[in-house]
This record gives sequence, structure tokens and C-alpha cells, in this order.
Amino acid sequence: MKNRLKVERAEHDLSQNELADRIGVSRQTINSIETGRYVPSTILALKLAQVFGKPVEHIFMLDETD
Repeated sequence: MKNRLKVERAEHDLSQNELADRIGVSRQTINSIETGRYVPSTILALKLAQVFGKPVEHIFMLDETD
């Protein structure tokens, strides 16, 4: 699954730590999502979308391999 999390985070001037604190996860979780090593749960994806005020589909996109 591809994602725009790093781009959205930069556009909102948030560090990985700040974003992690807002949604109640570790900085390592944010890093793992950004690098594609971890696919977030539906609840986590919804929380991230809510932080940025965007639909989930704007932040997370299916890849050809999904």
C-alpha cells in the first residue's frame, strides 16, 4: 500500500513525534507507515485522515501488488 503520510506531515509542519503523540502511537510506528513497512489498522488510518482533514483515500492508496 502506498501512502502520502510523509508529504501530509511535512505540509502540516509536524514531526514524526508530534504526529505520533496526536494519535497515540510511537514515532517508530509513524516511521514504519511512511516507509511502507507497516500497514495501519482501519482505526489508525481514520485517525491519521482526521488529523489532516482529508479522506483516507487521499493518504493511503492501493498498490498494484495489493
